[in-house]
Amino acid sequence: MNVDISAINEKAKEKSAFVELLFREMGKTIVGRKDMLERMMIALLCRGHILLEGVPGLAKTLAVTTLAQSMKLGFVRLQFTPDLLPADLIGTEIYDIKSGDFSIKKGPIFTNIVLADEINRAPAKVQSALLEAMQEKQVSIGGTTHKLEAPFMVMATQNPIEQEGTYQLPEAQVDRFMLKLQLEYPSREEEIEIVKRMSTGFKPSTNAVIGITEIEEARTVIDEIYVDEKIYKYVVDLVFASREPEKYGLDIGDYIEYGASPRATIYLTNAAKAHAFLRHRGYVNPDDIKAIGLDVLRHRVIPTYEAEAENITSDDIVKKIFDTVPVP
Repeated sequence: MNVDISAINEKAKEKSAFVELLFREMGKTIVGRKDMLERMMIALLCRGHILLEGVPGLAKTLAVTTLAQSMKLGFVRLQFTPDLLPADLIGTEIYDIKSGDFSIKKGPIFTNIVLADEINRAPAKVQSALLEAMQEKQVSIGGTTHKLEAPFMVMATQNPIEQEGTYQLPEAQVDRFMLKLQLEYPSREEEIEIVKRMSTGFKPSTNAVIGITEIEEARTVIDEIYVDEKIYKYVVDLVFASREPEKYGLDIGDYIEYGASPRATIYLTNAAKAHAFLRHRGYVNPDDIKAIGLDVLRHRVIPTYEAEAENITSDDIVKKIFDTVPVP
């Protein structure tokens, strides 16, 4: 199949022209955090979801709110608590005594961007209801299926240091998140700028600079972005190395309980295409795979008890895989 890469390049440059404008607008409110903002955009453009993990005060909620405000999209913030019910999320049937009929009252999930704040504080039934919405882009109320608005995206946050009153997310649900981002503290220079802004009565204000049309056009171009056969094989090798490390010269088999699923292969490829798009390119190179790989794989490679005993994390395992698997 002949592919006109130059034509795809031109199309990518044209349809990604909004990227700098969008990041500049978000930068009026968010100091630094370019990686986090990029990955949120990648998840949105790839029709995926993102899990943000970090200690309190790292602007997780503010970043999601700012992204939604800058894109003319519907947005709702849901504070997940132990007493939350599925009906509080997806809605319920209401019986009308006068008419004798049931009517549907839709829940807050019927919007474009859902911020699931402290998602690990909700019980299993609520997490299951959210799981259907994330995977199927639909919810079931009273035996009737209702499609969610497009684009639909869940951006969830969780606090890794406080475990009291939390419910660990099942691996099956975590796997539904395209990306899992672990947030670090800001740099010294960034924190100085944060203090300057927030100690002088600064009130964040974000203008909507793009809409659904730009998002859908960007998604169409991303679907067309060229991926060479060698890149496909590189992605598959990375994922297979998490399942059969010995075949790739890795001595980490005792540290891996479960390797990454085929969903990881799909998400890694799509995320790399979006990463290239944000850089105005119409093709994927190995650097795109490396840049986004850790955020795609860290929650899909499950360490063994032996690894945990030796303080070896899934991040350590994924980094070892990327260091060992040959780059095309």
